[in-house]
Amino acid sequence: MADSLVEAPAPSSSHLMNLGGLIAADLQPGSSSGPSSIPSSSTASVVASSSSSSTSGGGQPSTLLISVATQPAHGLNLSEQIMTSSQELNLSLGNSSSGNGGSANQQQQVGESPKVTRPSEHSDEDEPETKRKKIDKPVTKMIEKLESRLGGILCCAVCLDLPRTAMYQCTMGHLMCAGCFTHLLADGRLRDQNATCPSCRTEISKNTSSRNLAVEKAVSELPSGCQYCGNEFPNKSIDYHESNECEERPTECKYARIGCQWRGPTHEVPSHETNCTHPKKSGAEVMIALQAHDARAAEEKKLFLTLIDLLSYEKIIFNDLQMKPYRTDEYVHRLYYETSRFSAFNHQWVVKAIINKSQRDPHQSRERDITYQLILKSKTTSPLPMHFFVLRGPFSDIKVDTQIYKHDFTETETESPFKLLPLPDTAECNRLLAAKAINFRLIMFLASK
Repeated sequence: MADSLVEAPAPSSSHLMNLGGLIAADLQPGSSSGPSSIPSSSTASVVASSSSSSTSGGGQPSTLLISVATQPAHGLNLSEQIMTSSQELNLSLGNSSSGNGGSANQQQQVGESPKVTRPSEHSDEDEPETKRKKIDKPVTKMIEKLESRLGGILCCAVCLDLPRTAMYQCTMGHLMCAGCFTHLLADGRLRDQNATCPSCRTEISKNTSSRNLAVEKAVSELPSGCQYCGNEFPNKSIDYHESNECEERPTECKYARIGCQWRGPTHEVPSHETNCTHPKKSGAEVMIALQAHDARAAEEKKLFLTLIDLLSYEKIIFNDLQMKPYRTDEYVHRLYYETSRFSAFNHQWVVKAIINKSQRDPHQSRERDITYQLILKSKTTSPLPMHFFVLRGPFSDIKVDTQIYKHDFTETETESPFKLLPLPDTAECNRLLAAKAINFRLIMFLASK
């Protein structure tokens, strides 16, 4: 392709028309003045570019460069193509000059296709809001679906819940939370059978099963909904949120001691306390509420004073004991626990415990408790007024409240009535039953006559 440049001093409309005619005449085939190397089957396109600055009055540029390039013909002869290009160039320059107020630098190429913006050059911010939501929606769905799928994979095989406690697994890898794991072991203990995994029926025990720390860490990062406000937080921080941060957690009124029974969300406490009517009640009405509070305080004070009084006894002894499981000789072998014989006050003693004393089949009940009794195994010729209670010893992790019991042992009364072991809940009872033995400390006080 051959190009030639022609410099014109003034790009007016008449000059452009004349210049187009001259170029057309020079490019006629067989002309002596035109370039003989251009074939007759080609046409020319004109490209004009202006240079130098415009005049102060908004005039046209002083110099015009016109480039003539040969291109294949499209049904018109060479002179007609050049004349048409000159007219299009004149029209383009006129429109550009009037639209831009006589700007200095103008470029126009005849026949040039408009610039097309590629889809990749668009950003998400240029899209409408509804379209951006549609673009983001599949990603959110995928994340939610992944969380729900992980919850279904890492959940407990018994309760199908994501626990906040330890996770155990059988030899085949099936997961169980600590509560369900101890409940299965307790059921096996009560039925005199080996506990099995609910998924694969393999035997499970404290020796064959192990904790899965990787699952515990993964579950701690998964979201969990607050039981009060419904917002989602990681499992590792949901307990702190529910007990300290949640504005919907139930809270008592500060006037509860004088009878106000209101209990509502934390964010409503200031407005309630401002309008609470209990501070305005008379002294007689307030005393009715204080009587119940004083009764509870009196019970705690009585226990404290009794313990202080027992510590003043001359004969005090304690033993760290271990109760092991056994079976009765009845038709239905019932589970009971018993310690080995131990010595106290020159006599032989045994502690015996049973599960759900009032029920024949304790494994069929979800609510479980333990009752125990103190048994005198040696003969006595004089009464033995005994106070005793159970505590957590140095070799045990039992969670038990303090409850002091009293019984007078005689030659005929060698067994005390079954007394409730004050455990906090059924879960603690199952945890004790799941263990091989129950360790505790027994403190005994003998009143001197």
